[in-house]
Amino acid sequence: MRTAPVAHERRHTLHFLEELRPFAPVFLDTEVDMSRVLAHRAASRAGGGHYSIVSYVLHVAGRALVRHPEANAAIRGRVRPTVARYPAAHGKVTLDKTLNGRRVVLAAVVPDTDRASLEEVQRRIDHLRDGDPAAMPEFSGVRVLHRLPWPLRPLAYRLGSRPLARRAEVLGTFAVTSLGHRPVDGFHSVGGTTVTLGIGRVLERPVVRDGAVAIAPIMRLNLAFDHRVIDGAEAADLLADVKDGLEGFAEHLPALSGEGADERR
Repeated sequence: MRTAPVAHERRHTLHFLEELRPFAPVFLDTEVDMSRVLAHRAASRAGGGHYSIVSYVLHVAGRALVRHPEANAAIRGRVRPTVARYPAAHGKVTLDKTLNGRRVVLAAVVPDTDRASLEEVQRRIDHLRDGDPAAMPEFSGVRVLHRLPWPLRPLAYRLGSRPLARRAEVLGTFAVTSLGHRPVDGFHSVGGTTVTLGIGRVLERPVVRDGAVAIAPIMRLNLAFDHRVIDGAEAADLLADVKDGLEGFAEHLPALSGEGADERR
């Protein structure tokens, strides 16, 4: 047997998981008919564009979150817990990246997904997916964390992520994570936000429509929520809104105050 210290490139993950200990997770899931999304995606590709499934979910979920302000929130404190509710929805995405030759999970925030157009969301995803994490400013904090000595790393992580005023900027107000590019039907993940949406692959499956069996592209959509912040009924309503938004997808989804101004699969 050989032992070795945890790689520097994965230490941010350990600190993140340590901070998640107070989280009280509850898990929901549903199935989404992706016919409208895939039709829009195919038409976009024919015109030279491209959109990832993650971008569609961010686009729809951001608009749904601001209609559920109790869920677009964060909590801090044990003795006297405080909840912050955010006026805008910022979506955190997880990224499969290589840093210093080691495969790691990194995360970054797509801001204002409640107002951003699908194209704007996709541009941000492309930038995050294609950039070099060793040089990108979005991951400068992670690189600094890796270089700090052990006694300072947990403290630096807490100072950077715990304050409610900075939480939305650093962690987002909700998270989207996907393993749908692999043969994974669905999974539940806790992304450090009150709500995390987990995306599985899209597969053609039998469905019943008007009493007859048909075939449709179905995606498992999982939702993990922090029971300290919201209850199951609110989470179920949010999940239903995201499902409805994807199944009835229109290119120009209305934002709360008007029209909207993991990685491509």
